[in-house]
Amino acid sequence: MVHTHHHHDHGIGCSQRYNRAFALGMLLNIIYIVIEAIYGVWTGSLSLLADAGHNLSDVFGLGLAWSAFYLSNLKPTDRHTYGWGASTILAALLNSLILIAALGGICWEAITRFGSPQEIPGMTIIVVASIGVVINTLTALLFMRDRHEDLNIKGAYLHMAADAGVSVGVVLGGLAIYLWQVNWIDPVLSLLIAVIIFIGTWGLLKDSLNLALLAVPKNIDTTEVQQSLENLENVHHIHDLHIWALSTTETALSVHLVLTDVTKNDELLSIATEMLKEKFNIVQSTIQIEHGTAFDCPLESLATHSESDLASGLSK
Repeated sequence: MVHTHHHHDHGIGCSQRYNRAFALGMLLNIIYIVIEAIYGVWTGSLSLLADAGHNLSDVFGLGLAWSAFYLSNLKPTDRHTYGWGASTILAALLNSLILIAALGGICWEAITRFGSPQEIPGMTIIVVASIGVVINTLTALLFMRDRHEDLNIKGAYLHMAADAGVSVGVVLGGLAIYLWQVNWIDPVLSLLIAVIIFIGTWGLLKDSLNLALLAVPKNIDTTEVQQSLENLENVHHIHDLHIWALSTTETALSVHLVLTDVTKNDELLSIATEMLKEKFNIVQSTIQIEHGTAFDCPLESLATHSESDLASGLSK
């Protein structure tokens, strides 16, 4: 059996870049939240207050993502032998739950406003929300580079990109109020903000929950991994294949390979490990070698019996 471990390390340059990104993103958003909340209370604009509340949750979200990013770079210990990479999965999951929880308050307040719409200065909303467009866009750009490779970074990016879009909507709503005095547009915009938040967050919630439950990362096809291992020379068949996420960027695998000739173990293990890393970006693999006629693996027997029991149960 071979166990290969490559601890995930973002690198000094990458770590410094994202440390600056998180710090700058949080600072810009805190400043904007204060401005938006003051003018939201002063004008009575629910859309501004709703957006300020959402931005506040994003600051907490950025803080969670930053903490997880820091923890993921710590080395493994005797007690945490996998390191702290899984904290990025928990941060992404908590971020999505925080955002969805904020929807209830926004929707409730918006619905109550329909019965008594307030007169709101449209120009103030336009100016304040325009500042938000700039700040949220700049913050989103800070996390744009690695959003496809890291679910934790993707969570930060999606939050800020959605905020930029929401702020654009608030600007348009302020323009409608300023030109046509349609004050009912304010609670309508609040509901639209809630819908946008939910749509942008649902995918993050689903993906992070799957990773937390040790599901196969969605960018990996289990069947393709199985076929690639079975197609290796000297492999008779495989069993007990497991693939799971150690973090939002690092994937692990364990498998039993049944060989026709066990005298070429080292060469095969090297080829299999390199193939998994290059083809599927699986950086940690645990591979157990077995001989088809000389070794009776209890796990394989257990798996076979489990499948038989399931088939028998379904046929009844």
